[in-house]
Amino acid sequence: MEVTFTKEAIEKIKPKLEQHKQKVLKLKYDTEDCGCVMCGVTALWLVSEPEYDDLKIETNEVPIYVEKTKMVFLDDQLTVSYNQSANCFMLKSPSQILNARMNLLVK
Repeated sequence: MEVTFTKEAIEKIKPKLEQHKQKVLKLKYDTEDCGCVMCGVTALWLVSEPEYDDLKIETNEVPIYVEKTKMVFLDDQLTVSYNQSANCFMLKSPSQILNARMNLLVK
């Protein structure tokens, strides 16, 4: 898996990482309250530590953790961008938009 952050996305993420130096960035495939695993929603989380099944993915900027068991729901090439007018992140691949309004949550 390859994850690339746009310049705008990094400009929004880096201050949060500086503010929460003890936390790591995670691309979470959240299935809570979704009914089933097939209906998950991606989100960016700042977490205290990776979970046992998280894989560290090197990116063009900051490493990001992804749950190994949820990688099947993600594409091989992902880009995280930032939409200034919507004030949120976007996760997309060359073939689709996985989440057009993704938040960065501190957990």
